[in-house]
Amino acid sequence: MKTEIHKTAIIDPKASIDEGVFIGPFCIVGEGVKLKKGVRLSSNVIIEGNTEIGENCQIYPFAGIGLPPQDLKYKGEKTGVRIGSNNIIREYVTIHRGSVGGDGITGIGNNNFLMAYVHIAHDCKIGNNVIMTNLATLAGHVVVEDYAYIGGIVAVHQFTRIGGYSMVGGFSGVGQDIPPYTMASGPRAKLFGLNSIGLKRQGFPDSTINNLKKAYKIIFREKHTLKEALKKVQKEFPDSKEIRHLVEFIEKNKRGICR
Repeated sequence: MKTEIHKTAIIDPKASIDEGVFIGPFCIVGEGVKLKKGVRLSSNVIIEGNTEIGENCQIYPFAGIGLPPQDLKYKGEKTGVRIGSNNIIREYVTIHRGSVGGDGITGIGNNNFLMAYVHIAHDCKIGNNVIMTNLATLAGHVVVEDYAYIGGIVAVHQFTRIGGYSMVGGFSGVGQDIPPYTMASGPRAKLFGLNSIGLKRQGFPDSTINNLKKAYKIIFREKHTLKEALKKVQKEFPDSKEIRHLVEFIEKNKRGICR
């Protein structure tokens, strides 16, 4: 597979370009950038800094990746972006490099779909198979676990976590952690039950979904303290890895849990 670079593209000689990369018109690839096999830059894409993009990623016009963070404390330190394989990054997406306030890396896994105008700020960590729809925006240090779905025009507060297999409805403001397997929505997002349809689509057996429904009811609807509820759930479902994940996620919260 041959590498193709349009004559109008600007490629720094210190960038690393693997075989089979396509770089379209008016793209800019800066010093230190690494593009792995099969990466495709449509046109007018800007990639800067210590940025590595994995195999077979498709990046659409006017995306900006690896630019400095929108952080007033940032003073040009060598931080970066790491993006895995098979991601689709649509028009006008912005992904900023990390900061010294985090671990210095903004990280994105594999097989994610970032729709137009998505913003991923410094030090965010995105898992695998995540879908972020148009104008979904993450502030700094946000964690999004595998298979999460974030609707359009959603704003997520810094240091917040979005649990795996959860769904955040459009037009939502997320200021506290969204537990795994749940649905949340609203200007100050609150929970609306288990993401049952999403779990079925991902092949979860009915028995697992039913157990998660029972655990959800114990934690969020019965009149227990959070500590009591988690203890009760662990006792009733000791062999469920999904419920163990749910409990551990809640126990690790720092910003509070969406209720």
